[in-house]
Amino acid sequence: MAAAGVPPVVSLREATQRKLRRFSELRGKLVAPGEFWDIVAITAADEKQELAYNQQLSEKLKRKELPLGVQYHVFVDPAGAKIGNGGSTLCALQCLEKLYGDKWNSFTILLIHSDEWKKKVSESYVITIERLEDDLKIKEKEPTELRNIFGSDEAFSKVNLNYHTENGLSLLHLCCICGGNKSHIRTLMLKGLRPSRLTRNGFTALHLAVYKDNAELITSLLHGGADIQQVGYGGLTALHIATIAGHLEAADVLLQHGANVNIQDAVFFTPLHIAAYYGHEQVTRLLLKFGADVNVSGEVGDRPLHLASAKGFLNIAKLLMEEGSKADVNAQDNEDHVPLHFCSRFGHHDIVKYLLQNDLEVQPHVVNIYGDTPLHLACYNGKFEVAKEIIQISGTESLTKENIFSETAFHSACTYGKSIDLVKFLLDQNVININHQGRDGHTGLHSACYHGHIHLVQFLLDNGADMNLVACDPSRSSGEKDEQTCLMWAYEKGHDAIVTLLKHYKRPQDELPCNEYSQPGGDGSYVSVPSPLGKIKSMTKEKADILLLRAGLPSHFHLQLSEIEFHEIIGSGSFGKVYKGRCRNKIVAIKRYRANTYCSKSDVDMFCREVSILCQLNHPCVIQFVGACLNDPSQFAIVTQYISGGSLFSLLHEQKRILDLQSKLIIAVDVARGMEYLHNLTQPIIHRDLNRYFFPK
Repeated sequence: MAAAGVPPVVSLREATQRKLRRFSELRGKLVAPGEFWDIVAITAADEKQELAYNQQLSEKLKRKELPLGVQYHVFVDPAGAKIGNGGSTLCALQCLEKLYGDKWNSFTILLIHSDEWKKKVSESYVITIERLEDDLKIKEKEPTELRNIFGSDEAFSKVNLNYHTENGLSLLHLCCICGGNKSHIRTLMLKGLRPSRLTRNGFTALHLAVYKDNAELITSLLHGGADIQQVGYGGLTALHIATIAGHLEAADVLLQHGANVNIQDAVFFTPLHIAAYYGHEQVTRLLLKFGADVNVSGEVGDRPLHLASAKGFLNIAKLLMEEGSKADVNAQDNEDHVPLHFCSRFGHHDIVKYLLQNDLEVQPHVVNIYGDTPLHLACYNGKFEVAKEIIQISGTESLTKENIFSETAFHSACTYGKSIDLVKFLLDQNVININHQGRDGHTGLHSACYHGHIHLVQFLLDNGADMNLVACDPSRSSGEKDEQTCLMWAYEKGHDAIVTLLKHYKRPQDELPCNEYSQPGGDGSYVSVPSPLGKIKSMTKEKADILLLRAGLPSHFHLQLSEIEFHEIIGSGSFGKVYKGRCRNKIVAIKRYRANTYCSKSDVDMFCREVSILCQLNHPCVIQFVGACLNDPSQFAIVTQYISGGSLFSLLHEQKRILDLQSKLIIAVDVARGMEYLHNLTQPIIHRDLNRYFFPK
């Protein structure tokens, strides 16, 4: 792969910016091979983003917004956790090798990583703080006198000037964190200690003094020649550190001494970006006073107003919009998000209202590269109040817009599925019909079924949603085999309870003739539950439940089937049979579960719930739990205390025994005590099987 010829003295950032300016000049023009980048490769976080990027590239090429003759490709990042962009880069290069063979080695390639830094910004600054805190700690094994080195002139005069800690802190660094003063700073710098030296964590003495918010030491370091613009870990200057920490005085000292207010770090964030991200209002005011540019773009196109809107800092958003600074309220990031997209997505109702009501020329119906309006994002994330605000202030235009996934805001609300009030509100606008179909034919009911929102499915069906409408892949030629009802969407995702509900609602006249050999068709007229995925989900949940039960059950309750002797059967039910038997030299009752079969509330689920409840009970009026066999569902058994007198029901209704008043009162009081115990537990237990047959007459 050929690298663009860049003189060594030119920084990578400068070279990239120069290339980007050239890129802008070539928009819509035919580029000869070797004249510019031969290939532009963009990495996408997932298939959804890949589809959006490809569609955006296609449209931009049609509009001649990109240089022509360049090959554009989008590659999906490999699955799994990633640190940095290394894995993403390798994957993209492997894809290019497959496409071009050996030829690609001679190409000049621009590789754009889509969203990695955007997702890592928060993590990046958290790590920065962790590294700073690590430098502030003097390790136990460091000499004791080091802790008091700046406590007296005598101790200071005897110190070895070349000393440094395990973390690479020089005496100049230590002076900033161990109680040193400006006199110590001056002396150390006069004796040749370099203020530019970095700790192993990547910070200068100035970085540490700023993080400690020590204005005296900051001033002394600067007067002694420390470089105010020197970068450390993450491309951070001292002003970046002051902003991260929210230290107003430290930031003021740095700015008074000429710190570059618009300097950018490794993710192209200025101090103003960071102040907006962390909500440091006073620091934001200070930066603006010193001329901070409110429209500087971060690495993925995000401006400070994007960040304040995403984080919900209304006062900072107002500061950025004041006359004299005036942020571009319609500025777009690399995915065409405007600030209104972010505050809508995260539900910051007050910022949405401010942006829409204050004559700021906001475009409320603008779309991102996925075709999402701010209303879409509010609905995808269930932000009901934001959705109401957008519609009430800006009208219903966004309700009719479909994104690239053929979804309106109504579909988006059904995809979220947890706010029936939001869905009802959108329908009440009388703009979108409950059976509105996107370009691919899918309805809101399809979306609710696909995502497993059974309560919303019921609401839609009760309000006239047609379960027989079909969706199809718009990229294929229309054909019956590609058409699918919402029932099939639910079936394929393993939402078997929804499948059962839909079959209950299906009208008899909609049923098609079928027999036991029928295959599930597009209309879903014949499907059997459990679905393949539904069964896998059920089995996975059951295994997890058993593992949790094994881990949480005290060891003395764990029994092996070999420890139990089974005698006669004394009861039975849908769960299996109850035996009298012996366990650990006690006569016991053994509830043996039959082999597990699939049902809506599985035997495994009931077994786990019963054991988890019984093991917590300890009362003379409640049958004592002895233990349970947990090794395998085929061996499930619950062992309890055996009551030799039999059941109260048998005594009263089968043996027809006549009880005297005192016996009746004793039994009634014991039952009441047992129930009182259950009802007054920290997590009360309701006995749902206590009925009139148990009481004496």
